[in-house]
Amino acid sequence: MMRPYHCFWLLFWAGQPHQSFLTPLSKRTSGFPEKEKVLVLSGNSRRDLHRSKRSWMWNQFFLLEEYTGTDYQYVGKLHSDQDKGDGSLKYILSGDGAGDLFIINENTGDIQATRRLDREEKPVYILRAQAINRRTGRPVEPESEFIIKIHDINDNEPMFTKDVYNASIPEMSDVGTFVVQVTATDADDPTYGNSAKVVYSILQGQPYFSVESETGIIRTALLNMDRENREQYQVVIQAKDMGGQMGGLSGTTTVNITLTDVNDNPPRFPQSTYQFRAPESTPPDSPVGRIKANDADVDENAEIEYSITEGDGYDMFGVTTDKDTQEGIITVKKALDFESKSLYILKVEATNTHVDPRFLYLGPFKDSATVRIQVEDVDEPPVFSRPAYIMEVKEDVPINSVIGAVTAQDPDAAKNPVKYSVDRHTDMDRVFNINSGNGSIFTSKPLDRETLLWHNITVIAAEINNPKQSSRVPVFIKVLDVNDNAPEFAMFYETFVCENAKAEQLIQTLSAVDKDDPYSGHQFSFSLAPEAASSSNFTLQDNRDNTAGIFTRRNRYNRHEMSTYFLPVIISDNDYPIQSSTETVTIRVCACDHRGKMLSCNAEALIHPTGLSTGALIAILLCIIILLVTVVLFAALRRQRKKEPLIISKEDIRDNIVSYNDEGGGEEDTQAFDIGTLRNPEAIDDNKLRRDIVPETLFIPRRTATRDNTDVRDFINQRLKENDTDPAAPPYDSLATYAYEGNGSVAESLSSLESVTTEGDQDYDYLSDWGPRFKKLADMYGAMDSDKDS
Repeated sequence: MMRPYHCFWLLFWAGQPHQSFLTPLSKRTSGFPEKEKVLVLSGNSRRDLHRSKRSWMWNQFFLLEEYTGTDYQYVGKLHSDQDKGDGSLKYILSGDGAGDLFIINENTGDIQATRRLDREEKPVYILRAQAINRRTGRPVEPESEFIIKIHDINDNEPMFTKDVYNASIPEMSDVGTFVVQVTATDADDPTYGNSAKVVYSILQGQPYFSVESETGIIRTALLNMDRENREQYQVVIQAKDMGGQMGGLSGTTTVNITLTDVNDNPPRFPQSTYQFRAPESTPPDSPVGRIKANDADVDENAEIEYSITEGDGYDMFGVTTDKDTQEGIITVKKALDFESKSLYILKVEATNTHVDPRFLYLGPFKDSATVRIQVEDVDEPPVFSRPAYIMEVKEDVPINSVIGAVTAQDPDAAKNPVKYSVDRHTDMDRVFNINSGNGSIFTSKPLDRETLLWHNITVIAAEINNPKQSSRVPVFIKVLDVNDNAPEFAMFYETFVCENAKAEQLIQTLSAVDKDDPYSGHQFSFSLAPEAASSSNFTLQDNRDNTAGIFTRRNRYNRHEMSTYFLPVIISDNDYPIQSSTETVTIRVCACDHRGKMLSCNAEALIHPTGLSTGALIAILLCIIILLVTVVLFAALRRQRKKEPLIISKEDIRDNIVSYNDEGGGEEDTQAFDIGTLRNPEAIDDNKLRRDIVPETLFIPRRTATRDNTDVRDFINQRLKENDTDPAAPPYDSLATYAYEGNGSVAESLSSLESVTTEGDQDYDYLSDWGPRFKKLADMYGAMDSDKDS
């Protein structure tokens, strides 16, 4: 017994990559909870290098699921050969569910499950066990791994993949025809017993269907199941585990089976004869009546095609199929006439459009019925002999000339008389009229092809006894051309000839138009009027292509002798009767350059197509007038501006800074300021007064002692020289601002602000000579001189 044991131990040891501290395990127990299962942990200290024997190699526990006991379920026991029973060792457990689902007694090593286990949730638990020294906390054995497998019990019933199955098969199918396959699954362990072995059976649906016990395939079990008798079937299938044995769990599902239609029923008319009535006034393509053949099938298998196979009205009536209602619609193909035929008999056939060859043995899939159509007499309106009339008339026919006639008659047997009239909505000008008795159309006004080529009128024919019975017909009247219009110029010709023109020089090409439209086309001839043919200064040449050219007859023309020539031209056509007209060409004599380009004319300028239009010339003239008015108004406003006096009130006499706010007129304006005073301050005109301000009294300005101010003169001369030699300076009189005052003024300052700082004595006696406005000022400064002298 020991030889095989030692051999097994050696194999186990060779498979270990490192030194193991597990002790041999005890023999394998049965694995059930009522027998004790012991997993022995063995080994020596890590320093011990000799091999340790193991008494048990089995490292699995088995545990049944769904434990129903009140106590914890016992799993097994861990034991180490290092355990002396003195309580120095402590067993610990780790891994799947350790401490929660599985607990261990740290003193004895007993393992227990704390709650009921379900194999379908987790079939295997892997845990690790170890023995450690309680005092030092160090392991005395290496960690050992073991497995707890959950044994299955039959606690799950088979479940179908669908709660309800829906399937369909054609009706009249053979026995054993596949319908559908149902599938049920069992969550129990298929490798342990028969808990997951499922068997199918049928609980409801016999004898129409059957099911295969192992595969769940449902097949037909009855022959010739007819959809028209029964369309829906409900089948209940059971799936049972444990191989169908007693005590097994089961589940059910419902299968709804529908029989689909096949064309196994021919169409059938519910009656053999149909009768309809149709008034003779029924227009073509109008329905007369409807017939229908019944078909027990549905959808495309019930589609029917109707046709007329026999009868005397084969060419008078037709039949079509209403796709929505599957009815046959009898229609009129041609106009009916009670007087010609009052009764028609037709044979109509109804045929399925989709025939299944498998069911041809049931008989022909068509049926026929007789249709009788009675034509009713009605009072019909008159009928014209033609659907439309076309007439022609020459435009020069006299009034009341007959151009044609229309004919209509009552189609009824009574043959009521007919009267004719023109619909005045189509002949508002009343150009035509009609004889109410015989339908002849005649003119009532002159015709003109050039005004209107076609006249489209409508003629009404009504019964005399019943005017409501009326009909209409269009009449198209074409007006034929007559040569009644003379040709004329295509445009108004006004041309010119140069004074230096040479003889035989073309100056204008003429063309003509004619309102008439001859059959052979227009052929115009041009010639000068007899009175101008011999004495004219110009000649005319007919080009024979409906154009003509005007040429000069002599060299040079003088516009001072004759500025305008009027050349009469005769234009004739080539039709019968010949029509002609005299047109005038205006020729002006103008001065031209050597290339013949017009420069000017004695008379008013010619207006060429390339010149400005009349509207453009008027617009330019208006703009010029507006601009001139604006300039005049601006100049008038400036002249009306008056200069304010220096002192507004005589009582308000004090030092003021007066702003003149006028610019002056420059050097040429001698009325306002003399620029010569600046150039020569001594050349002051004593008698010259300002003309822009009217003085109240005349006074003679006081001349003071002047000196030659060379500084100002040199400055002005320098600026004049710079402006004269500046090429960018404008070549016109302008106002130049010098911005320089100089060293002093001849008049010097009148301000009393500077009088105090003046070293020399001031003489203010001249203020008395300046008039009454300066009287107050003369008294003030004259008094100051008196005080100073005293």
